[in-house]
Amino acid sequence: MQTRRIFGWLRLLAAAVCVVSLAHRMLWGMGSQTLASQNFFAYLTIQSNIAFVALAIVAGVTCLRRAEDPGWLTSVRVLVLSWTVTAGLAFSIIVWQAGVRGIPITVPWSDVVLHYVLPALAVLAWAVGPGRRVASWRIVPFVLLYPALWGIFTIWRGRIIGWYPYYFLDPRQVSGLPEMALSCLAALAIFAVVAVALVLISRMPVSLPPWGVISSRPPTPARRGPVRRGRRPARRGR
Repeated sequence: MQTRRIFGWLRLLAAAVCVVSLAHRMLWGMGSQTLASQNFFAYLTIQSNIAFVALAIVAGVTCLRRAEDPGWLTSVRVLVLSWTVTAGLAFSIIVWQAGVRGIPITVPWSDVVLHYVLPALAVLAWAVGPGRRVASWRIVPFVLLYPALWGIFTIWRGRIIGWYPYYFLDPRQVSGLPEMALSCLAALAIFAVVAVALVLISRMPVSLPPWGVISSRPPTPARRGPVRRGRRPARRGR
């Protein structure tokens, strides 16, 4: 239980670091006048990191109180990690595209923490953390539900207020609707690939036992209902 308690406190520490980084990113954005206050929470990155904070708190408390994560927590971790990891990848692409287009972009330390440090550490903890169950393949389609709904709402809102959080959602900044649709489909594909990778990682036979020694024993699969066994046929008399 010692290693699991350590991971529990690390989850709570990650939640605190994420809160501080979100606060700094908001204050930095307002101070640099790069975005309006009503648009700060419109970013998928910000929303997914808020979900990360809530998940880290719940997962940390669960880690301190239970020897094993419940099945629902494993599924929620796949959802939130898929969103935060993909948001980090999308941020990298946006920074790269900005450089190609000659658009100057400043990346504060809070962006580095939110987009790179925390997602990388979360994936590492997902891979070796004790008490995690095997993730189900059925969770992969649900990973796409939130970004799809977010994208539809963001495009609708952008057409009303004339502002989009990411350039590829704005038909004026791309070649037109076909390129925008292709970019959205590519983004959804990345979400799916990340989710599949997380499910595969959960099935790797590597975990940390209570005292921190790497074990080759596979993780405990999610519990299912009781298995009913049929009656044995009665023996015939000779």
